[in-house]
Amino acid sequence: MQNRSKVRSDSFTRFYTEMTRRKPEIRIKSFGIYSKWDGASNELPRIVEFISRVLAELDVEFGFTVNIKGAKNRELEYCIYHPNILDADGNIRPPFDGTVFVKTNDWDFYLGDTIWSPIENMLGAWRMTLGLDCRLIVDKTFELYK
Repeated sequence: MQNRSKVRSDSFTRFYTEMTRRKPEIRIKSFGIYSKWDGASNELPRIVEFISRVLAELDVEFGFTVNIKGAKNRELEYCIYHPNILDADGNIRPPFDGTVFVKTNDWDFYLGDTIWSPIENMLGAWRMTLGLDCRLIVDKTFELYK
């Protein structure tokens, strides 16, 4: 009998902890064209122009920056769905996706991409998403045009 109540108590504790966990606050700080991003640096790129429709030119950096509060150590999923860009073998590249852990309780995160050659392959809708706890939290689409 004791084992049974112990299991019930542990289940309740996990449920209660999950239910009382503070919901994170997510806010898009900026979106559009950014300064060149250095992935090795801790500095995020600077916003140059707020825009969702991007003129396709070589080396233009575009995307968005979000601020996430109250989600330290939680897993953030990101995905960039690009138009049907082909690889060297002529196959359609899969979306670029991955995960990263939220580093602090007040954290800024940049998700973006750079336009490369041939520009004609880059044209169309680029959808960028973020997920937290298996829930979509940000969904932003950029239209690249010539």
